[in-house]
Amino acid sequence: MSLPDLRLPSPLVELHDERAQRRGVELYLKRDDLIHPELRGNKWRKLQHNITAAKEQGFKRLLTFGGAFSNHVSATAAAGSHFGFETIGVIRGEEHLPLNDTLAQAGGHGMTLTYLDRQTYRNKTDPVVLQRLHEELGDFYLVPEGGSNALALKGCAELPAEITIPFNVICCAVGTGGTLAGIAHGLQQGQRALGFAALKGGDFLNSDVDQLQHDAFGSTSGNWLIETEFHFGGFAKRKPELADFIADFQARHGIQLDWVYVAKMLYGVFTLIDRGRFAPGTRVVAVITG
Repeated sequence: MSLPDLRLPSPLVELHDERAQRRGVELYLKRDDLIHPELRGNKWRKLQHNITAAKEQGFKRLLTFGGAFSNHVSATAAAGSHFGFETIGVIRGEEHLPLNDTLAQAGGHGMTLTYLDRQTYRNKTDPVVLQRLHEELGDFYLVPEGGSNALALKGCAELPAEITIPFNVICCAVGTGGTLAGIAHGLQQGQRALGFAALKGGDFLNSDVDQLQHDAFGSTSGNWLIETEFHFGGFAKRKPELADFIADFQARHGIQLDWVYVAKMLYGVFTLIDRGRFAPGTRVVAVITG
């Protein structure tokens, strides 16, 4: 299943940056942000096999969860519009009008937006809550918050095979852990994956990634690690040094970084390079997920 303007494999470009070069590290960017204007980054990789499964199982409607600024919600709306599904976005918290750009874009693709108070939202996967949603909204194919399930991991696991040069380490941002779990499973022997948690207190993600891999592939790969230092105060929070890094990166390379996930990951990558975490001669690929 594909779209006419889907760009796969996504481009791989070498980043010429003296901060890496002076440490003898070769740094490449895997530009998943260029896959599709509305389904960019890990969004398409997570959704593609779920869409196929929903069609094969005869579903006409997709339902997913997210916050008011969830790119996953808007991507699900776009995918539904492209592939002929009705879509429902269950949003955390209260409705605020006018809609922000993210939810307005989702609504523009025909997505029905409904809201759960924060306490109920925390229990959104409880069978009682899901049954109530079925009673209120009808039958639907459930895409989890962030899109991370076994089929999503299958899509993310396909990424490493697109990289046609030898490499040692692949890096990505971590929200729910699905992208890291899938990528790590797709690596060859001797390669390793390094995730950068975008939220504070991300140690719990280690068990989440283990569980995701076990559920999707039957075992854990053990070839990954999560850095929890570079959250800049928590999810969707930032500090002046992150803003400075983003501005400097754009000036150097002409690429505007997403500050919620990707900028934190790349800030961490350059910090670890400067600390000597990567031996000279290491080839690092950083995935630009959005």
